[in-house]
Formats: sequence, structure tokens, C-alpha cells
Amino acid sequence: MPVNRPAPCGCGGTVVAAAQGCSVSAECIERIVSHGHCSPDGFWYDQDQSEWVLMLKRAARIEFEDRALELRPGDPINIPAHHRHRVKWTTPDEPTIWLAVHYRDES
Repeated sequence: MPVNRPAPCGCGGTVVAAAQGCSVSAECIERIVSHGHCSPDGFWYDQDQSEWVLMLKRAARIEFEDRALELRPGDPINIPAHHRHRVKWTTPDEPTIWLAVHYRDES
């Protein structure tokens, strides 16, 4: 159930309360719209929270230190906390839309 307060991760999403006793706590849910964006050269995300991402529209390429992965509509990916990654490419001519859930695994 949303508690309608800004997410602490600074992503502009909404804080979501997890069910009592649940070992996973969603910190924010974020809708991302990219317009041909990519991470700057040499920049890597290294987040304190894990992130589950679902590609909703268009495509993107995510790069990890040991591999790259292309996402198309309907493709999910789970990125564990501190698993360095970057956005290598998003569709340049139309918006790419992602759904991201930032969470902490409290088990």
C-alpha cells in the first residue's frame, strides 16, 4: 500500500510499504523515460538498493562489468545491490520506458 511520501532514493518515485513479515522492502517505484540516453563514459551505477527493472516500451542495452544485455518490451532484469552497471544505449528516435522497483532484501 503506498504511503504517499517521497522515496529516500531520490528517484522521484513513491515509497511502498511491504507486508508485515516480508523479507523484501520496496523503497521506491520509478517510471523512467529515456530519450536516447546512455551513461557517460566511465560512469557506473553502484546502488545501495537492489533494482528490479521491466522494459515497457522500445529497447535498451545494459552493460555489466562482465557482460551486456539487451532489453526489449516485457523483458525483466534483477540487479542486486552493488552490482555495477551502466546504460550503454536506449532507442534514439522514440522514448524508451522502463519500470524500476528499488528494494532492500532484509533476509
